[in-house]
Amino acid sequence: MSTTTSHTSESEEQPEGAGRPAGGTATRPARLIQNEATTEIPVHLLFRDEPEAVSVPLRPAVVARRQGTGEQPRLRRPVPARSRTAPRLDPGLAERPARVLPGLAGVLAGAGGLVGGLAASWWAGVLPPLAAGVLRVPPFTGAGLGPAQWAAFAGSGALCVLGFGGLARGRTGQARLLELFGRYRGTVRRTGLLWVNPLLRRRRVDVRLRHWRSEVMPAADANGVALRVVVLVVWRVRDTARAVLGIDDHEAYLRECVEAALARVPVEMPTGAGGGVAAAGELLTRLVVADAAPIGLEVFSAQPVRVEYAPEVAAAMDRRRIAALDARERAGMLNSVVDSVEDTVTRLTMRGLVELDDYERKVLVRDLTVAFCSGRGERV
Repeated sequence: MSTTTSHTSESEEQPEGAGRPAGGTATRPARLIQNEATTEIPVHLLFRDEPEAVSVPLRPAVVARRQGTGEQPRLRRPVPARSRTAPRLDPGLAERPARVLPGLAGVLAGAGGLVGGLAASWWAGVLPPLAAGVLRVPPFTGAGLGPAQWAAFAGSGALCVLGFGGLARGRTGQARLLELFGRYRGTVRRTGLLWVNPLLRRRRVDVRLRHWRSEVMPAADANGVALRVVVLVVWRVRDTARAVLGIDDHEAYLRECVEAALARVPVEMPTGAGGGVAAAGELLTRLVVADAAPIGLEVFSAQPVRVEYAPEVAAAMDRRRIAALDARERAGMLNSVVDSVEDTVTRLTMRGLVELDDYERKVLVRDLTVAFCSGRGERV
């Protein structure tokens, strides 16, 4: 943008004598920079030193339209930042208790079916003599196998199959998820002998407290050094419907959650107090809990139990750690020697055992330092 160019263009466009009052005093016209896509800003406001409260109407920022297309300018809408959210499952998919009966009801129904079958056989005259002798029933020639007898046989058989076929044994730490033609019908967590509708599909789910020890997983520390970590996860299935029906394999999903959390959590090598590993374990547990909760898994802890350097950096990092430990040991030994020398010289001079000038004091300090360092070196 050039002010000289605007002067020249205005002088060429303005006719001579235009914009002057009758008195003859020349008045400079206001020069403007016009831009239909942004706003109109007076040129003289760009070069003012003192600020003034000048209200300039601003137009919304628009996207420039292409010439000759007839498109209307469109306002720019801010694009919301994408945030990581938990997986969304069916809101109606949640564990609920299934309708079951005590096992005694199934036993009685099955026994009733057996008794009905024997009675229908005796009625039809096809009851074996051995069974008649055991049951001590009077002999009966029977009416033959007619429609009524066949109906009695069918009803007794169906009752026997439904009674004995629906018996199930509930165990502590195990639940049975029931489905009917692919539709969730409830979960059985009761123990003991139960009767469940034999038409329902039963899927056994382990709801006990479980420990999962991962394989070696890649990780990194705060400086980006490659590590290998083994994580111990304590977890259990809290919602059987979401864990079994909401996802293909909840154990594989838990393993992926641990891997994703390790990629976001810096893990430090264990020290004497173990503070770095403990802090990483707390953060890792929070992340895994948040990722596994939507699918019905309850995670109690996820702690790194073994942390080591990756093979490609293990040798270099071991040398670095040994050097750091050696420097720390030398610094501690030097501080101890300096304190011992200072205490010895101070006692000698304050008690009046010796009188030393500056040179003699320096020599004594040097000799004591060499003696103390030699003695501590032999101990080490």
